[in-house]
Amino acid sequence: MQLLRTTAAVRRLVHAWQESGASVALVPTLGNLHAGHVSLAGIARRRADRVIASIFVNPTQFGPGEDYASYPRTLRADTAQLRAAGVDAVFLPTVRVMYPRGDRDSVTVSVPGLSTDLCGAHRPGHFDGVASVVLRLFNIVTPDVAVFGEKDYQQLLLLKRMARDLHLDLEIVGAPTVREADGLAMSSRNQYLDAGQRRIAPALYATLGECRSQLLAGNRAWGRIERRARQRLEVAGLRPDYVAIRDARDLAPPTGASRSLRVLAAAWLGRARLIDNIGVRLR
Repeated sequence: MQLLRTTAAVRRLVHAWQESGASVALVPTLGNLHAGHVSLAGIARRRADRVIASIFVNPTQFGPGEDYASYPRTLRADTAQLRAAGVDAVFLPTVRVMYPRGDRDSVTVSVPGLSTDLCGAHRPGHFDGVASVVLRLFNIVTPDVAVFGEKDYQQLLLLKRMARDLHLDLEIVGAPTVREADGLAMSSRNQYLDAGQRRIAPALYATLGECRSQLLAGNRAWGRIERRARQRLEVAGLRPDYVAIRDARDLAPPTGASRSLRVLAAAWLGRARLIDNIGVRLR
């Protein structure tokens, strides 16, 4: 597995792969990897001949007071996991490589609507940072396929929208959320939870499951379901940012004609901000 630190090195390698007729998949990450990330690499491996992952803690997607400085950097463990998963190369750029003019004075990409709703409303500028860095990665790597987890469902739809609007020639693939045995979605920030908080954390997924059960039972009082879910999270000891029922296609509020829904939630537990979502297919 090759470790690459410059855009020129990435382009030489990918060009050689593509010249030989190989397809290329990209798996972008922030690092501090877990089994969910490894599953993305496995999907990429099945979708393309060659797989390149990136590890970059992107400063532009962290807001003031967030955990950019303290986000765990675990490069040795991360590269070992990617090597074991069959990844062919890892791109390890610095901030200067990704933002030659500096991360505060560079071109920014914004996806209207999706960038400012739900998580975007509670983390202003976050999705602009995500779109900006991912577009840079797409331009550097020029992959045929890119794989992102469905745990970050809003991010997944936003990046698909960006790719469509900018006529990018690649396929963006969503990967199912990988969960712990008690249902908690795997996340790099789960390590912020202490033992007591870790016992509480599965309440987020359980609450989403209760919402799904109500929807499948025919309840269409969207707002009431959301309010009760927030109350359930608060009683469990979490501090919810939101619980929202949305149309799965575009995250617009559902209508009577909506058949594919997504129930999404974000909640604080100590210093960890947990996000999760589940799909609901109405009859």
